[in-house]
Amino acid sequence: MIALHSFVSLFLTGIYLLLVIYLIRGWGKIKVTTPRAVPFQTKVTVLIAARNEEERISLTIEDVLAQNYPKHLLEIIIVDDHSTDNTAAIISSYANRGVTLLKLNEAEPLNSYKKKAISEAIKLSTGELMVATDADCRMGPNWLSSIVGYYETQNLVMISSPVTYFEERSLFELMQTLEFGYLIGIGAAFIGNGRASTCNGANFAYRKDVFYEVGGFKGIDELASGDDELLLQKVAERYPGKIGFLKQTEAVVYTHAKHTLREFMQQRRRWASKSTKYKDKKVVAFGICIWLFNISLLLNAGLGFYNFYFFKLFLVQILLKYLFEVVYLLPITSFFKRSYLVSLLVLLIPLHIVYFVIIGLMGNNHKYLWKGRVVK
Repeated sequence: MIALHSFVSLFLTGIYLLLVIYLIRGWGKIKVTTPRAVPFQTKVTVLIAARNEEERISLTIEDVLAQNYPKHLLEIIIVDDHSTDNTAAIISSYANRGVTLLKLNEAEPLNSYKKKAISEAIKLSTGELMVATDADCRMGPNWLSSIVGYYETQNLVMISSPVTYFEERSLFELMQTLEFGYLIGIGAAFIGNGRASTCNGANFAYRKDVFYEVGGFKGIDELASGDDELLLQKVAERYPGKIGFLKQTEAVVYTHAKHTLREFMQQRRRWASKSTKYKDKKVVAFGICIWLFNISLLLNAGLGFYNFYFFKLFLVQILLKYLFEVVYLLPITSFFKRSYLVSLLVLLIPLHIVYFVIIGLMGNNHKYLWKGRVVK
């Protein structure tokens, strides 16, 4: 039995390391680009769905208005999703500066309010390229021009761009930033390897006609989440090779880590819930392999208290995991100009193992709280 257990543990370790090598290869395939000085021709619509964002939405709007992009080619539509604070009033105060407020007013309750908000904004839009971000994000003045420059020169139908956390206030939030970089890297690496599967909706662009061509959110609208990854997978099925990841520092969008463990777990539960609708089953298999590898780590760590052999097996697994993840994360954190975060990997790995196993068990079996609503 020990021999079989060892074989399974080492087999899962080998699979995981191959997956990390796949990610390293994919990230490396995407070249860092520089802003292009081109006469822009694309009409852009910036889409933002907002619910109870009075604390930060004015900062986001100011950043969008400050973009170094031709004003006659820029449209801003912000949808108020039944806010109970001053969000709508704040948005309205920018009407004379070209910001359009759209309010949701459904009579019947929905499970996917954000997808509804985005769909309604796209109906109203006049742009060719939809650029979606969130109401609590910040961006530099060349954010839009970098995205559109990439779009116009690469002939793409969809662009995933980088997102990171900033203004961290604790070690917990810094560790989230490192882990989030791991996730952003996965999305970029899959695109780099020619298999677009994951992205982040806080920095996401796509052609309006392509959105309608794939049926918009039809077929994925019963889930509250998935306005980004599930849409990307629909487009990837129709347009393989026409989705890009913009590896450019000017294109980075900044947002905040969760302040409490409860908020963090609710967010990750929401993200995990999307996996049941993934069209690319190889991505599902990718996640299952990682989950099983973490299960084996926990199991060997526990058995190590009773038999030193299992503890040695655990040490081999954890050392290989650490070394390969350092190689994977160094280029990603360097891109975000925060290489020092890799030093937190020693602390993050044991916590992440437990967290990943728990989320794998909970993500597809429980409702979660999002924006003050209980959804699935």
